[in-house]
Amino acid sequence: MPEGDTVWNTARVLHRALAGSRLTGTDFRVPQLAGVELAGWTVLESASRGKHLLLRLADPAGAERRTLHSHLRMDGAWRAYAPGERWTARPAHLIRVVLRSPGAVAVGYHLHELALVPTTEEATLVGRLGPDLLGPDWDPQEAVRRLAARPEVTVAEALLDQRNLAGVGNLYKCEVLFLRGIWPWTPVGSVPDLAGLVTLAQRLLAANRGRWTQSTTGSLHRGATSYVYGRRAQPCRRCGTAIDKREQADRVTYWCPRCQPEQP
Repeated sequence: MPEGDTVWNTARVLHRALAGSRLTGTDFRVPQLAGVELAGWTVLESASRGKHLLLRLADPAGAERRTLHSHLRMDGAWRAYAPGERWTARPAHLIRVVLRSPGAVAVGYHLHELALVPTTEEATLVGRLGPDLLGPDWDPQEAVRRLAARPEVTVAEALLDQRNLAGVGNLYKCEVLFLRGIWPWTPVGSVPDLAGLVTLAQRLLAANRGRWTQSTTGSLHRGATSYVYGRRAQPCRRCGTAIDKREQADRVTYWCPRCQPEQP
């Protein structure tokens, strides 16, 4: 699943391709937006909010503002192409949106939760989210407060709850817990330093802004970018113990049984 840094990078790609341009044509291939035409509208900016993408537009007269909202979930993606360039990212039947401008064509594949709303009503779509680890609203104290409000929830589940803090996905969940030496099934109320946990999560995501290779180890070499994520049965980079893997809620969790011992 794309995590906060991937969505942030995607928003930057769309911003560079479209911001300041007037759309020459649009093609929405989803029932809820069928028939919508935004030709003549100007793209003001592309922004991210946690794992949500927000493309803000102004009508030809400059009087109305709307936001095209999308969520990538597990398999969504946006790509920007030069006019006339072949669209090669995914099969054509997965295309959900096409936005054309004089200098670029933005194509959205397998997008989810697509909606077009007045920009003043963005909060109806993303207002429930916690502080964005890569946004101007990042507030570690507020993130800690939200996490601590449900002390009985396992820390791994709490980190993935976007209402607590927005942007952490399965990869960063596993990596942060390993680096802090926390067993993933530890209740939030038993985690000794929630402030240190969320601060580390923000640092890891921020370190990967501007690049597509996600690394928590500091290495960009293939096979060396993570400590535990995706490394089941491989030796822990710290102690040599085999990394374990188990389903947790509706996700998979990786951890080192020695470096992250089960709590009594």
